[in-house]
Amino acid sequence: MDWSTLLILFIVISSLLPMMKQRKIEANRIGLMRSIEKKRDSRVITLIHRQESLSFLGIAISRYINIEDSEHILRAIRLTPDTMPIDIILHTPGGLVLAAEQIAYALQRHPSKVTVMVPHYAMSGGTMLALAADEILMDENAVLGPVDPQIGQYPAVSIVKVTKDKDINEIDDNTLILADISQKAIHQVENTIYNLLVDEMPEDKALDIAKAFSEGLWTHDYPIKVDELKNMGIPVEVGLSAEVYQLMELYPQSNGRRPSVGYIPLPYDVPFKKNTN
Repeated sequence: MDWSTLLILFIVISSLLPMMKQRKIEANRIGLMRSIEKKRDSRVITLIHRQESLSFLGIAISRYINIEDSEHILRAIRLTPDTMPIDIILHTPGGLVLAAEQIAYALQRHPSKVTVMVPHYAMSGGTMLALAADEILMDENAVLGPVDPQIGQYPAVSIVKVTKDKDINEIDDNTLILADISQKAIHQVENTIYNLLVDEMPEDKALDIAKAFSEGLWTHDYPIKVDELKNMGIPVEVGLSAEVYQLMELYPQSNGRRPSVGYIPLPYDVPFKKNTN
């Protein structure tokens, strides 16, 4: 066997190994999803966004909720019988308002119980999906986030505030146009949140929550913790099954750079005993 043949074999094997590894991961994902479905007698849908990299170029790609996600999730909901509950596992920084609203309203219209599970975080559009559910299950350290719309690189509420703080004659036309768009965007998101909540609580409470999430009470990346959500009257419970965490492990972050976190991946049942010798 000459060197050229060995080189070809090396290239073929190198190209096949990642594919085989990915197939194994996908099979394990499906196995865990089926395990959760059998335990809860439900349809499990995952919406998990990690920063992924192209296998050849190693370029990091940030994932977010987009139209393709909404198409897939809406199809999964259509394939689910009206009598079957839906469990959706969320791990996302948010994304397009259009896509998030489509998914949220589809979840709200599903006749059976919808449960959202948040092992780490579901920000912005992910929070909108959580608010559409009948029940939200979270890790005790997981968070949701504000749903205030962003216009370009700026929060819509901040653009509107500029027009209130400055004389209109000192504001350029572009900023005024952005302020008009921003005001409409805030109203639209507030109305969506209100519609998702009003059937589950009094109208005044639903409106207060909708305003809090959409009108810039916090910065866009503010982590809203479990206790805060409960105090607002949102149906949140702490507790996720082991399978949910195992499933998250099967969506690994890009390994294009060295990890910054290290630990021995085993549970410790009791503290180590000190040696007194």
